[in-house]
Amino acid sequence: MITDNGQAFDTIPAGYNGPLYAEISPLTFPILVRSGSRLSQIRFRRGQSLIPDADLEGIHKSETLMSGGNERIGSGVQLSIDLEGDGPGGLIGYRAKHHSGLIDVDLVGAQDPLDFWEPIYRRQNAELILDPDAFYILVSQEAVHVPPDYAAEMVPFDPLVGEFRVHYAGFFDPGFGHAGAGGVGSRAVLEVRSHDVPFIVEHGQTIGRLVYEHMAERPTTLYGEGIGSNYQGQALKLSKHFKAST
Repeated sequence: MITDNGQAFDTIPAGYNGPLYAEISPLTFPILVRSGSRLSQIRFRRGQSLIPDADLEGIHKSETLMSGGNERIGSGVQLSIDLEGDGPGGLIGYRAKHHSGLIDVDLVGAQDPLDFWEPIYRRQNAELILDPDAFYILVSQEAVHVPPDYAAEMVPFDPLVGEFRVHYAGFFDPGFGHAGAGGVGSRAVLEVRSHDVPFIVEHGQTIGRLVYEHMAERPTTLYGEGIGSNYQGQALKLSKHFKAST
């Protein structure tokens, strides 16, 4: 299945040989796609590639996998939410509007953010009530680093913590947040949707985690290394389809 941000959640079993099919289900905005539109990506794994916490601790000491927040490792690198922003009244996120125009997935920087999103500003108590089935763009407290020899994936922190989903953002490529690829200070953009009931999140609350994997070999090109990667070196930011804020 492919959601409206282009992420796939199905696993293809080892040994499969045949065509691939995608069920496309826009949940937030109507989208226009055509033959050749890029909607998803696939990762191939050989054997057990996930890195256990004990090894992550050592990698963190040498490579600094996260900084600037509640640095914690437990079943991966834990991510907490930033609801304070740059200070009182500062921008902390966006909530998708219920009625909007069409997004052409092949056009970059073509849409005015205010036609599709309602800005959310810091509140005095630094908490946020997620409305049922509304879609939010928020950001992690921590700056994230994926060294060139590794890849990462955002997964749920705890499926029992509440009826909301935060890991639509999916894959983090080698070089995300890497100084050598212009990524110092890159924070994880959190794509959040609450289900069925309102859900309160507080500043600093852990709501997601990154699990890391070994690459089979170091890639020749890193995320952000002269290829215009949208989130490299950024904090709170919308997808590439929207005009940058001025």
